[in-house]
Amino acid sequence: MSDLENEKQKVVDYIKTFLGDGMIDVELDPKHYDQAINRALMKYRQRAANSTEESYGFLTLEQNTNEYTLGPEVMQVRQVFRRSIGSRSGGGDGGSLFEPFNLAYTNTYLLSSSNMGGLATYFAFAGYQKLVGKMFGSEINFDFNSNTKKLRISQRPQGEESILLWMYNHKPDFVLFQDNYAGIWIKDYALANCKMMLGEAREKFAQIASPQGGTSLNGAQLKAEGKAELDALELDLINYKDGSAPLTFVIG
Repeated sequence: MSDLENEKQKVVDYIKTFLGDGMIDVELDPKHYDQAINRALMKYRQRAANSTEESYGFLTLEQNTNEYTLGPEVMQVRQVFRRSIGSRSGGGDGGSLFEPFNLAYTNTYLLSSSNMGGLATYFAFAGYQKLVGKMFGSEINFDFNSNTKKLRISQRPQGEESILLWMYNHKPDFVLFQDNYAGIWIKDYALANCKMMLGEAREKFAQIASPQGGTSLNGAQLKAEGKAELDALELDLINYKDGSAPLTFVIG
């Protein structure tokens, strides 16, 4: 099995064990376990900052193409970086690259800092590069739709160019399953959902007739336990027990 399937099976085994599978017959089907796990993941991604991560990725711009579709895991694109400081009238890279000066600084200014100005010269030239970039096309204007995952570049690319995206995206499912804090929360939340489903089914048949006088099912009890556990687990997210970073100072 893949890493994701293996971790998901561990969650299913966890749920079955706590529901008493093996000692009694648990009426849940595989689709019920899948639905409970998916709901736990969706709730965690909705409420917990620990479900996201900061990442970088490369995107190749194509000539005269302004719109690009990113992966479904991308939540937001914070900034776009180019490898150039020149205009967009050129070809592939769109202008002069940063690397030649960095290499010259390493070979000249750093090794002979007492004679060539050292860090002060590098700082002045870096500020010059930043100003030139703002004036002549180093920065790219864009907008990102978090629902359709469409990234639209405002300027029309004049040729192929590789850019760097600074993004926020969802952590993969198998990473959340392996997380020391999020993993146990997801397991317990999925377990509580399974109790709710079992309770809903058993409550419809509170009594089962038999030669010995009948059997009472614990549907109402399971629903009550599941509801209490769901409320407690959601409170854990509010208290950042899942490992999420708490809020800083809030004014107002």
